[in-house]
Amino acid sequence: MLTRRVVTLTEFGSPDVLSLVTEALPEPRPDEVRLRQTAIGFNFIDTYQRKGIYPLPLPTGLGFEAAGVVDALGSGVTGLRVGDRAAYMNAGVGAYADLRNVPADKLVALPDTVSDAAAATLLFKGMTAQYLLRKTHAVRPGDLLLVHSAAGGVGQILTRWATALGAVVIGTTGTPQKREAALAAGCAAVVDLNDPDWPEAFLAATGGRKARVVYDAVGKDTLVRSLDCAAPFGLVVCYGAASGKAPAIDPELLNKKGCLFLTRPSVFPHNADPATFRANAADLFEAIALGHVRVDIGGRFPLDAIVEAHMAAEARRFGGALLITP
Repeated sequence: MLTRRVVTLTEFGSPDVLSLVTEALPEPRPDEVRLRQTAIGFNFIDTYQRKGIYPLPLPTGLGFEAAGVVDALGSGVTGLRVGDRAAYMNAGVGAYADLRNVPADKLVALPDTVSDAAAATLLFKGMTAQYLLRKTHAVRPGDLLLVHSAAGGVGQILTRWATALGAVVIGTTGTPQKREAALAAGCAAVVDLNDPDWPEAFLAATGGRKARVVYDAVGKDTLVRSLDCAAPFGLVVCYGAASGKAPAIDPELLNKKGCLFLTRPSVFPHNADPATFRANAADLFEAIALGHVRVDIGGRFPLDAIVEAHMAAEARRFGGALLITP
């Protein structure tokens, strides 16, 4: 029987609760594919799950997305062959591994225009941007958007793609270095979130115009004041919690702030069935081919250094995406 190297945790806590172990990997079951993973994506939600903010049944693995080469097929698998390149982002947690058995309907074949590293760092984040820009709000030319954490993995993709669609993006960041990354991604202006008066700074940057949509991945520290940046009948999208869980919002406050809309979406319901997932992935792959979407890989870590990867992410030492290599 084959063995694999996989990251596990048996308790919630700081990065040092993560352990890299070697274990047996059975043959793929019917309708499964064994993927020899070449690139693994890191997402900030991984840290929430590790800490127990979003608790998982223990023991558990971590990681949502990876790319690699099909190594073996279970019976009944069609549409994929041994040697094909493929990726996934919704096969359950456990992507932090060098080999993994994955349900075939959770995989998407990769075109030649998308590398393994790009797929592993773009699929989860890019599919998040895809539903935010296409489904949560269909972005149109001239839309004014406020994107928090514009230098982060999702933030840069969201900014580049929205700008390609004709929107004007104002971003927020927390450091001067990340400000430059946000500007390079296409932000028309960048606001410092360390400024206590950042909503006023946002309005100063826009000449007093408020946003059609506010994309807020910060959560606790920003959501209430994000409401002040949305235009009447505008939309505030809380899709992350980098600073902690967002506070409860009294519906009457939305009325007083301008009859606002507030939503808390996530990527998995938007890609719940194989046909929808692959159609959305095709949209993302086209945007990549057109140059509308790319990602800056801010840091690369081998699987053996997964503790250091989590520490670096939480210390915000890197702009852009982190890549884990088996």
